[in-house]
Amino acid sequence: MVNTSDSIPSPNPPPRLGLIAGQGRLPILIARGMKAAGARVSCVGLAGQYDPELPEVCDDFRSAGWVRLGQWMRLLRRWGITRAVMVGGVKKERMHDPLRLFRQIPDLRAAVVWYRHLRHDRRNAAVLRAVAEELARGGITLMDSTTYIPDHLATPGVMTRRQPTAAQQRDIAFGWPLLRQVVELDIGQSIAVRDRDVIAVEAIEGTDRLIERAGELCRAKGWTLLKTASTRHDMRADVPTIGVQTIEAVARGGGGCIAVGAGRVILVEKPAVLAAAEERGIALVGVEGV
Repeated sequence: MVNTSDSIPSPNPPPRLGLIAGQGRLPILIARGMKAAGARVSCVGLAGQYDPELPEVCDDFRSAGWVRLGQWMRLLRRWGITRAVMVGGVKKERMHDPLRLFRQIPDLRAAVVWYRHLRHDRRNAAVLRAVAEELARGGITLMDSTTYIPDHLATPGVMTRRQPTAAQQRDIAFGWPLLRQVVELDIGQSIAVRDRDVIAVEAIEGTDRLIERAGELCRAKGWTLLKTASTRHDMRADVPTIGVQTIEAVARGGGGCIAVGAGRVILVEKPAVLAAAEERGIALVGVEGV
C-alpha cells in the first residue's frame, strides 16, 4: 500500500515579506500588492503614523516606536522575514524636536545609528542608507518600494483629459531643470512655478505645506506644481507620491497643473487621483527623464 503522505509533496508555504509602514495609504496599497503576489505580509506599523486600516490588510501586525529600530528588527526576525519594504512618511521635522525624540525613547540600536550616521547629516538619503545598513546587519534586505505597485506609477505624457495650457507647458519647461537641481541637492522633491517664476521650493516641511505656501504667495490662479525624484534616488524608501489630498490641496490653492516624473512618482490609488484631477480641472502630466 502506497503511503500517500510520503508520495505527495506538501505545497510550498507562501513567501513571507516584511513591511515597515509609516503614514498614508501607500503602505496599504503595497500590502495588497504583496498579497496579490501570493506573499504572507508581516508588518511593523510605526506608532502614531500608520493608517488604522492597515492591520486588517496584513497577516501579522505589530506597532513599534518610530525610533525603535531594534524593536523593528526583533519583530521581523521573529516572523522569519529576510526581505522587507519600508514605506510611508514620518514627519521629518520631528527629527529636529528634542522633546519629541525624548518622548519616543530611542532604543540602543537606533541611538547607535543616530550617533554614528545621522548627527551631522539628516537628509532623507542619509537616513535611509543608515537604516538599510543596520537592517542588513540583522539579515533583512530592503526592497524597491515600487515592486508591488507598478500600476500606480506615473506614466509619460498627459494622464488626464484636461490638457495643460500653453502657459503651463512653458512653466514645466522652465521649472523642470530647476527642480532637477533641487532634488539632486536633496533639498526637497517639489517646486511651484507660475509665469516662469519660482513661487515656492519644498524643503523639510513637505509637499502639502509647499502647496499651502504657494497658494498664499500666488493669488493669481493657474500655477504649476512640479515633483520628482533625483537620478540617484534610492527607490527602497521615500519615493515621491501624490494622492487625492494633493489634488484637492492644489485646487484649493489655485493651482491648475501638476507635472511629475514618469516612473519616479507614485500616484497613490491612481484611478482616484486621476478622477479627482478631472473633477477639479487640473492637468496631470508625466515628464520623462528626471
